[in-house]
Amino acid sequence: MTWNSEMAWKNGRLLEEQKLRKLQGIQRSQKVQEENRMGKIFYLMGKSASGKDSIYKKLHSLYPQLQTLVLYTTRPMRDGEQEGVEYHFIDGLHLESLQRDGKVIEVRTYQTVYGPWSYATVDDGQIDLVKKDYLVIGTLDSYEKLRNYYGKEALIPLYITVDDGVRLERALLRERQQKEPKYAELCRRFLADEADFAPERLAALGVKEAFENQDLESCVEQVAARIWKDMVKCD
Repeated sequence: MTWNSEMAWKNGRLLEEQKLRKLQGIQRSQKVQEENRMGKIFYLMGKSASGKDSIYKKLHSLYPQLQTLVLYTTRPMRDGEQEGVEYHFIDGLHLESLQRDGKVIEVRTYQTVYGPWSYATVDDGQIDLVKKDYLVIGTLDSYEKLRNYYGKEALIPLYITVDDGVRLERALLRERQQKEPKYAELCRRFLADEADFAPERLAALGVKEAFENQDLESCVEQVAARIWKDMVKCD
């Protein structure tokens, strides 16, 4: 091998080693970014009959990559609901067992005209913020508890609002469709919403943005754009 050809071989090998080190550096950087990336919980909430259930279903069809979180409840199953879809339907003894095991992140119990109904978020392995983003539906109380549990940076509040008169009409229509309408409970829930979603409570928890659900498709479009903005930011 001549001196010139030997130098060319060495230079070529040096270039290959530099390319390899650069590639390894990029791979390490990507790995660090993946390890440091925190998923987001997009938390949809609103007063009763604000349309959040319909919005939730449409958002999930738009963003199927967003994982869902199924809450637990001791209330009776409504017509059309399914176990493991809207909720995990359990009894009080099962809830007490989950609490003893330290798996309950938050629980709310409402004294309804039919007795106490509890709703709980359970740490049952559904949430893994290292790898995934989530779309969750709940109340302001449950949002606060999850915010405290996972950290405020992990949660993105999506607050749905609608005129109270429209809400009441929707609530009555939905209740009439039940085999056994519970009008007294409807009234209790409607009035309780005013305290649960008081402006000062929203402000204290950093919920500054609201999405008006006058038109379902328009509201879904606005909320979807907000989710996309944060998903891109995460990536």
